[in-house]
Amino acid sequence: MKSTDLESTVPRFNGNDTVSSAGSEGVILQTGVQRVEAVAKTWTRRALYVAYAGIFLMAFCTSIDIQVTSLLAFYATSSFSSHSLLSTVGVVGSVLMAVVQPPMAKVADVFGRTEAFAISMLFYILGYIQMAASKDISTYASAQIFYAAGSTGLRILQQIFIADTSDLLNRALLSSLPDTPFLITVWVGPEIAEHFTTGPWRWGYAMWTIITPVLSLPLFIALCVNQRKASKAGLLPEYPWKAQGVVSFLKSLWTELDIMGVLLLVAAFSLLLVPLTLGGQAVGKWKNPSIIAAIVIGGVCLILFPLWEMWKKAAPTPLLTLRLFKNRTVIAGCVLGFFYFMAYYLSLQPYFYSYLMVARNTGSVAAGHITLTFSFASTVSSVIISLVIKYTKHYKYYMIGGILIYMLGIGLMLRYRNIDSSNAQIIWTQIIVGIGGGMLNVPAQLGVQAASLHQEVAAATALFLTIVSIGGAVGSAVSGAIWSHNIQNKLMLYLPEAAKANMTMIYGSAVVATSYPMGSPERTAIIKSYDETMRILLIIAVCVCIPMLPAGLCMTNYKLDEVDQRVEGVVFGSAGKKVARGESGTREVVERKE
Repeated sequence: MKSTDLESTVPRFNGNDTVSSAGSEGVILQTGVQRVEAVAKTWTRRALYVAYAGIFLMAFCTSIDIQVTSLLAFYATSSFSSHSLLSTVGVVGSVLMAVVQPPMAKVADVFGRTEAFAISMLFYILGYIQMAASKDISTYASAQIFYAAGSTGLRILQQIFIADTSDLLNRALLSSLPDTPFLITVWVGPEIAEHFTTGPWRWGYAMWTIITPVLSLPLFIALCVNQRKASKAGLLPEYPWKAQGVVSFLKSLWTELDIMGVLLLVAAFSLLLVPLTLGGQAVGKWKNPSIIAAIVIGGVCLILFPLWEMWKKAAPTPLLTLRLFKNRTVIAGCVLGFFYFMAYYLSLQPYFYSYLMVARNTGSVAAGHITLTFSFASTVSSVIISLVIKYTKHYKYYMIGGILIYMLGIGLMLRYRNIDSSNAQIIWTQIIVGIGGGMLNVPAQLGVQAASLHQEVAAATALFLTIVSIGGAVGSAVSGAIWSHNIQNKLMLYLPEAAKANMTMIYGSAVVATSYPMGSPERTAIIKSYDETMRILLIIAVCVCIPMLPAGLCMTNYKLDEVDQRVEGVVFGSAGKKVARGESGTREVVERKE
């Protein structure tokens, strides 16, 4: 079908059109979804290649960014004498990354993908400016608010864009595209981070406020150009609230973005998880009134959140699409993702790098390479498994295999945790864990998307990534609580009497801990404390992996070439054709009845 033929069959929009329109299934399409479907009709093959090249460039930049800044967190928190709060910062970041994803998907659905991209980039820049300028741990931790909103927005918008412009058979492979830069940058990140550990670490954060926006321009320009083409062709719906007053606009925004739902979700997980990392250090410890109050209020907010979401009068466009919770595959995929990331944050983050530096006396560059081996291995395995999925048209078998390999890898981490193991043995455990992670993560997300209609893909992707991030936040909170409690007690138990006066400094700064020479009584006591605490974390991580297997078995094994998500416009997998609603599947539509 030619472009002109297709355009003649599409209704044109003006400022008087309503917020939503019904698709062929009777599903209500929000303005942002209408806009992206209109833009899809203007894509050419060449423009789509430019956009995907832009995604790769941005992913290349952010992959180095993540590796550098994650290693610099070790030095940033130590410079504030707050290394023990590394997990607290991680929990704050994980919670915010979790709760930001649904509203960012809502922004993309309400305003459009291009607009959400611009908002995300602004938050990303503000976050890194605040981190670079921070003078204490409080400012550094609060910067996670802007950074989490920005970086998470950019990441989820990449996945939403890929879902918008690909069919299911090609989506697993294309979803791996943002991860492929890790194959190169995994070896570069620690080298760059090393430069900032001996100099001003703040510039390790500040430089990304310039580099990332510049390298993201190709994608942003491609989106803007094609949105303008859609507007000129009369395909682009206007924002309905343009004719509204300020008060009416704010009311619409409150409803469309479900601001109350966002606030309840943020409060629930922040007030429940952050105290877990602080309880062992607060005055009065777990009897501290502030800790108790935070946990109680967080629990109340967690109860109120689903009640608010089900109250249709107050939340007509809920943060999380309730229909998705009736789908077995979606629920099982989210449960799988939750425990996958929880185990990751108990075993590989946030203290594994510190363990390598302090307990095994590994250099910062070598420790960085070992820590990032997981990223390298998972990227390779995810790309390979995506190709296999493309040609076999199934995903479940490989996901189950990935779960078993992931569990094996974490079990081997526990086996070779002791200081007598060689670095080669440690590296092999990271490779095995990474292979398993790559084999299960991409197929699990694909399964969740396959169970959703096109209108729900953004919400389903956001739901999956939200639950995954919450799993990471829970894992980080649990590891922080265990670390802060055990390290303090074990240092007090094992340190020589003369060194116990320095216990607070050793506990608060991993740099101070590594300053004691290997073989000295102090360093031996520190190593024993780290080693025994890491053992506890890994035992819990192994146990956390167990629910992943039944969750994976509960997911429907869709034959992906028979699933039609009603994707319109130029998409990868359509043999270069523009496809109208209902044409993107190659066989009959599979009913998603669980």
